[in-house]
Amino acid sequence: MSEDRSATDIFRLLADETRVDILRAVAVAQYELEQVGSGAAEPAFSEIYDHVDVENTSKLSYHLGELTGTYLRKSDDGYSLSHAGERIVRFILSGNYEQPEAFGPKPVDGVCVFCGEEALEAKRSHQFFRIDCTSCEQQVTGQPITPAQGRTRDSESLVQSVKLRSAEDARQIRRGMCPECGAQLSADVIAVPESPLPDADPFVVTSTCEECLREYNSPLTYSVVFHPASIAFHWDRGIDVTARGLWEFHEHLYEGRWTSAQTSADPDEYEVVLRHGEDAVRLYLDSTATVVRTERVRGESGEFRQS
Repeated sequence: MSEDRSATDIFRLLADETRVDILRAVAVAQYELEQVGSGAAEPAFSEIYDHVDVENTSKLSYHLGELTGTYLRKSDDGYSLSHAGERIVRFILSGNYEQPEAFGPKPVDGVCVFCGEEALEAKRSHQFFRIDCTSCEQQVTGQPITPAQGRTRDSESLVQSVKLRSAEDARQIRRGMCPECGAQLSADVIAVPESPLPDADPFVVTSTCEECLREYNSPLTYSVVFHPASIAFHWDRGIDVTARGLWEFHEHLYEGRWTSAQTSADPDEYEVVLRHGEDAVRLYLDSTATVVRTERVRGESGEFRQS
């Protein structure tokens, strides 16, 4: 199959219901054949034929030929899913082309970053898990959710899954990897003098993917929460930041315990300070939001340990 097909040609292959059934059949056969530690199974022609309602083997052979090279790979042992095949078939099997189920409104813990009130309410808004403040009526945060994510969980575990996914996404973004497509991100620190967020953090990190055109934005302080220095600092004080939603950090920013600023020595260097009690961790970042060094600060003595 030619490798220079257009996106239209590639998606046209899926306009035939039998081909969609074949991709599903390969995934099911792999699932039934796989053994722990043996790697991905490669169903043989006959095994795929057993899972597909097709008139004869000639028809199956024709459709397999059309799919091979784009959605399937063929070896001497059988067939397996390509990257595109994996993405498409998991999307089909999970039903993630459907609308997410209704959710909320449901009260959630945390404070509004804009007004400081404990009046947060979560709900589904289109394909997003959204949190609003019922006091000042501002949208506080939003996180994409999938239909399968909502369908397989009750309200409480859905909230937990959003926390987990937002933390995982933030860690990938911090490392310069697009959570959507895996491509390299480019990041810039941007000053926002009229930001609606508290004065404690007047900077936003904008991370852009030139491949899938996704853009990710976060306050500079939040961009380092999942750095190992921050995770360890908070863990030592009984806090697992990786198990918290981003909206549960708003109180630190609103109350000025988390701050960011340009360093006096270099206008292209930024300092983020995350305080807990009298102690703090300082993280220094360059203009691409890359952490270049960290310090732990003891409040009573002013001592610090640099890394």
